[in-house]
Amino acid sequence: MSNLDPEAITIAVFVALMLGMAKTGIHGAGMLSVPLLAIAFGGKLSSGLMLPMLLVADVFGVWYYHRHASFKHLKILFPWAALGVIMGSLAGSFIDDELFKIIMAVTIFSSLAMMIWMELGGREKIPERVYFGIAAGFLGGFTSMIGNLAGTVMAVYFLSMKLPKSNFIGTVAWFFLVINWFKVPFHIWVWHTINRDSWIFAVVLTPAILAGAYLGIVLVKKMSDQTYRWFIVGMTFVAAMVMVLR
Repeated sequence: MSNLDPEAITIAVFVALMLGMAKTGIHGAGMLSVPLLAIAFGGKLSSGLMLPMLLVADVFGVWYYHRHASFKHLKILFPWAALGVIMGSLAGSFIDDELFKIIMAVTIFSSLAMMIWMELGGREKIPERVYFGIAAGFLGGFTSMIGNLAGTVMAVYFLSMKLPKSNFIGTVAWFFLVINWFKVPFHIWVWHTINRDSWIFAVVLTPAILAGAYLGIVLVKKMSDQTYRWFIVGMTFVAAMVMVLR
């Protein structure tokens, strides 16, 4: 942290705060943190810096919402998400920072369009079939590895499953706790984007993550299910605008 300029430090602290909020219910906040960290540190490097921060934040999300998870959906998602992570780690070896940012932009804008379509009535047209969970799991794992972007993909899936607010948060928390730990070996030994400094970076920012986690718990209690869904859409829109205006 001592080697960073003030702007990068400010972005890092803000990202840590947003990640904490995301893991305790303000799910859309995490979507905004991804492009911000990529702008400050580059696409591939930012994914390695963010992962240890996510692991810290995941613990608080699961601790608070673990009883509300829908394991029926998780059983479908996990094996395909693991395959997506493996494929993403292989693909990432051939992707430079510019292409990383393009993938981020396409993923965020596509997810935003899907979310708006669902909220305007499209959700009723999505069948609760296993193959939709398989596709979501694979894309979630792949985009999670490629820039920690699974938040947008999984938001589309879980919103389409019509999960209540608490079940949405609990299921997302368990999904990312497992998948993010599964990604660690690939970042260390395949991409070489996680090292001792990455863990120190996360430890130093833990107070901001904790503050965000507490703020997320407070805010989510004040939202109805409908307001919560539109909040996720709104935060995804802000993330998309950050990508456009970067």
